[in-house]
Amino acid sequence: MTTTPRAGSTPAPTRGATTTRGTAPAQPSSPGAPAASQKDRGIVLLFLGLMVTMLLASLNQTVLSSALPTIVGELDGVEHMSWVITAFILASTITMPIYGKVSDVLGRKPLLLTAILLFMAGSVIGALAGDMNLLIVGRTVQGLGGGGLMILSQAAIADVIPARERGKYMGIMGAVFAVSSVAGPLLGGWFTEGPGWRWVFWINIPLGVVAALAAIFLLHLPKKARSAERVRHDYLGMALMAVATTALVLVGTWGGSQYEWGSATILGLIALAVVAAVAFVLVEKRADEPIIPLHLFADRNFTVTTIAALATGIAMFGAIGYMPTYLQMATGASATAAGLLMIPMMGSLLVTSVITGQMVSRTGKYKVTPIVGSLVLGVGLALLSTVEADTATPMICVFLAVIGIGLGGSMQILTLIVQNSFPLREVGTATAANNYFRQVGATLGSAVVGSVFIARLTNLLAEKFPQGTGSAGGTGSLTPDLVQSLPDGVRALVIESYNEALVPLFLYMVPLAIIAAIALCFVHEKPLATSVEHEIAAEALAEGQLLVTDADPDADPDADPDAAPDADPDADPDEASDAVGRGESVSAGARPER
Repeated sequence: MTTTPRAGSTPAPTRGATTTRGTAPAQPSSPGAPAASQKDRGIVLLFLGLMVTMLLASLNQTVLSSALPTIVGELDGVEHMSWVITAFILASTITMPIYGKVSDVLGRKPLLLTAILLFMAGSVIGALAGDMNLLIVGRTVQGLGGGGLMILSQAAIADVIPARERGKYMGIMGAVFAVSSVAGPLLGGWFTEGPGWRWVFWINIPLGVVAALAAIFLLHLPKKARSAERVRHDYLGMALMAVATTALVLVGTWGGSQYEWGSATILGLIALAVVAAVAFVLVEKRADEPIIPLHLFADRNFTVTTIAALATGIAMFGAIGYMPTYLQMATGASATAAGLLMIPMMGSLLVTSVITGQMVSRTGKYKVTPIVGSLVLGVGLALLSTVEADTATPMICVFLAVIGIGLGGSMQILTLIVQNSFPLREVGTATAANNYFRQVGATLGSAVVGSVFIARLTNLLAEKFPQGTGSAGGTGSLTPDLVQSLPDGVRALVIESYNEALVPLFLYMVPLAIIAAIALCFVHEKPLATSVEHEIAAEALAEGQLLVTDADPDADPDADPDAAPDADPDADPDEASDAVGRGESVSAGARPER
């Protein structure tokens, strides 16, 4: 146990310092300044490397959106359009918990490099694809790598930045997502209209090289403590999770489009998902190193943020996944212009994400922000559901900006709440598990909205063109250019069909935002950790074996150094216990900083 230091000994680290087990804290004297400067420089380099990785992951999800209508038109596969998005999300969802758990054991860097290489391999397959089947294979391989890019970036930040300071870094990461969400559709549109849509995939190769070099030379993370015993990975749990997730996504993708909801295929998939999920829970109870430890759900904050993340994921990806396509078809915008029309949403997301991150780091308060963000998201979805075929484009942009404000106020804060609830040795696992359920929501949102949208669109076009007249050979080959070349009367019917097929679905997503807001009302606002204690220290803290105290510069030098300090009569023992469980340095005789 570490006690209050005796006179003349090295003082304990002050609250807010980032410390590691076995590393002496920097002294307040001038010799400590170079060390502090070097540490800050290392954090900046680390953060730059992670931002490159985040850019690679988030740019991929948006650069395809503007090019997608042209891609499926050229490859004559509009009926498989939803799978181009769903395949990536499905593969990344399955691998997220795996990356998180394994990186907690082996370290972040080797897993991050593996993820980057897989992502680049999938990009090459997609660029060379000659039909929709090979394109979907390429997107699947991309997803196998993409699942690790986001998770490992978020977990690596938690390795070195205390939760109290992490808010502003998470805000900047959210800003990277927002920037890529604007740049992605613009690049996708430019590639489509210029060198060709295949460059949507080729662009990932130079970016992947930069991300790999950044991971090799800039990511200097604390090494993981190696266990004397051989780690027994939860392979059965991984397999069952993959089966359950895949079955669930197939239900959302095929239901109502390729198969009736009451068909034997859909009912069989539902049964398979339920059986695999139950078996997964039973396996996790007995596994030595479960891929998603069930004790995570004993933490109230993890449970409620997971519910909120699931609901937000469905609403977010269901709403914005097909907006660039709709804007091209309904407004006559080019692929590049459709990307520009998404700027209001991503610009508001960027600004809101940075501001809320700074506020959390400054005040230590984080409960109200995601609640308000979820409600604003619901308002934005309701507004978007009022769009008509002749609604002015600036008004659509305003509605998208409202959605961006809602997402910016909630997305990154949910991750921070989860990370603050667990010791560092479980941060990767907890972050990945929370993001897994968010991605399940994203998968279901994209799959269900895509399936319902395509089914409604096909039926509406069939009603308006009974013999296929004016459809230029069928709905599968419709592209934005082809739609704009149709006679005015025919074009108006096609645009009206797109509007009627997609826009009403936004209203059905409003209850999801309300559910997220209600769930977040039950968050317990635990004090944000002000220091980073690595694995050995975290274990000792959890067992009550380590107590780091703040040295009082005005203390009586003649006082008994072994005497216990006076306790604060106003201290909340539950909050102190929560902080100790997370591996936070708690000062004796002081309330945990809020």
